[in-house]
Amino acid sequence: MDTSNQLHTSLASTTIPLPSLTWLQNLVSSRATPLPPLASLVATARARLLASDLCTPGLLDQAYAATHALPVSPSGPGETTLPTDVAVQVLDIEDISRSRWEQVEELEGLARGEGTRGREVVRLPLGSEVEGEGEGEGEGEGERGQTQQQPQQQGQGQGQRQGAPGQDRAATARPPAKNAMHKLVLQDCRGQKIYALELQRIERLSKTHIGEKMILRAGTVIARGVVLLDPAKCVFLGGKVEAWHRAWVDGRLARLKEGAREEGE
Repeated sequence: MDTSNQLHTSLASTTIPLPSLTWLQNLVSSRATPLPPLASLVATARARLLASDLCTPGLLDQAYAATHALPVSPSGPGETTLPTDVAVQVLDIEDISRSRWEQVEELEGLARGEGTRGREVVRLPLGSEVEGEGEGEGEGEGERGQTQQQPQQQGQGQGQRQGAPGQDRAATARPPAKNAMHKLVLQDCRGQKIYALELQRIERLSKTHIGEKMILRAGTVIARGVVLLDPAKCVFLGGKVEAWHRAWVDGRLARLKEGAREEGE
């Protein structure tokens, strides 16, 4: 069995979306010889897959994609459950436990270098002390310890951090509230999008990146076209699509302001 097939077999036994053999062959052919150990190649393939768009043509194994996508018509007046596991990626996430104006005020304060401790306003560290915070939070809970950070992804992250320090701090510096509840936009490998809400509090969602991959287990409930996230039926795989996440961070304040004005909060 050649290296690509060995990789394919190894990845098929994990919970991450299964890449196509062609994608793995391209990955192997791009490596210098002699090839690293199989475990290292598995970690590299996993990291690159989790940093990719699931909808990329040729990325996923065709048989896997056909059986791990959302139902063709998930929206409806009633309630249904997923018949199989479904691989999705996060396109958007919003804290719905607080008003948008409250979040706007907090982000603007953080951009000025201010935070709160109880009722006291405090100054936050500036510069590199908060730069890169949260970069390593994307490892999957089902496969903790198997992920190797992709060198290319690290380089992209460093090269794209040219915004104001306050912008990064505004998106990552605040510790998540213990009672935070979230609404998400998820997308499967066929490009279908669906809203998702926490059925129960899921701590891991407070650390979610845009482009992060998740597995919705068979039996997950869809009510009126909305996925109800149950911590017992969600597997967080980690990952992040750097360009998507950066655009989401840069536009978050403007989106919150616009949404708050439209709703008259």
